[in-house]
Amino acid sequence: MVTARTTATVTAVAALATAGWHFGPAATWLPALRRAMSPALDGRGDPRHVALTFDDGPDPRSTPHFLRELDRLSVRATFFVLGAELERYAGLGRRIVAEGHELAVHGWRHEWPWYPRPRRDLRDVSRAADAVLRIGGVRPLWYRPAYGVLTGGRWAAARRAGLQPVLWSVWGHDWTAEANPAGVLSEMTRSLRGGATVLLHDSDRTSAPDAWRAALGALPGLVTVCRERGLEVGPLAEHGLQARRMR
Repeated sequence: MVTARTTATVTAVAALATAGWHFGPAATWLPALRRAMSPALDGRGDPRHVALTFDDGPDPRSTPHFLRELDRLSVRATFFVLGAELERYAGLGRRIVAEGHELAVHGWRHEWPWYPRPRRDLRDVSRAADAVLRIGGVRPLWYRPAYGVLTGGRWAAARRAGLQPVLWSVWGHDWTAEANPAGVLSEMTRSLRGGATVLLHDSDRTSAPDAWRAALGALPGLVTVCRERGLEVGPLAEHGLQARRMR
């Protein structure tokens, strides 16, 4: 006989299992855990190379400034773009690719994954990957979830889309109102090593207003430090992560 108590217990167990599936992989947001358990997810690649990546674009107010500075520095990078913004500013997306940079998937919109939504995750990641292919002309390899929170649904969506999740091993804390070029550079170089993947933002869409200027101002110093250490700077495609189509 099934009692109300039994039904409640089964419901509670199912809810806990769903929560574990949803949030369990998100523990990789913690740098120490990520470094220990998944070097590829941490973005660790060729020890002679540093991967330079940007999140949250394309943004016509700021991304062109980064493109001009990267061209001046003779550096190419990976831009993790939001699908909705890429479709809105397709010409800017095509410019990123035309100037030798790599497009990757940051999702459709920049949203917190508070609740399990596997069907929506599948739709949004696939839709963003399709936009990159259609607009950029090259099928993307990489996926970085919004806020770096890789839930079970987002992981499954990346696998379905054939994308390899990559977070970061160095970031500049460039999204705050207090960020400035010197502070961003200091934060990055404090833990910078060969094989690192660096995270910066080419848009303030989800950051403090004009925070992108701190990242832009820190770029020349970052490239100089890397070159002084004998490290090449480039996109993830050249980082030796051995990208694989996930099944």
